Amino acid sequence: MKEEVLKVLEQVRPSLQADGGDVELVEVTEDGVVKVRLKGACGSCPMSTMTLKMGIERAMKEKIPGVKEVVQV
Repeated sequence: MKEEVLKVLEQVRPSLQADGGDVELVEVTEDGVVKVRLKGACGSCPMSTMTLKMGIERAMKEKIPGVKEVVQV
């Protein structure tokens, strides 16, 4: 599943980079939790939770059935 997660992150990364941020994969757990670290402008942005849930998590769940949740670490 990690390879699939990395592919989805590559698809959302240009949007984050356009706003001065980025995302880094930290871990994919066996129970379907994807742990990521938002970097740059995204790390301190007040909208980062919405970016994480409505952008990254939604894209992951649409493309990878095993993903249960995306959390920021």
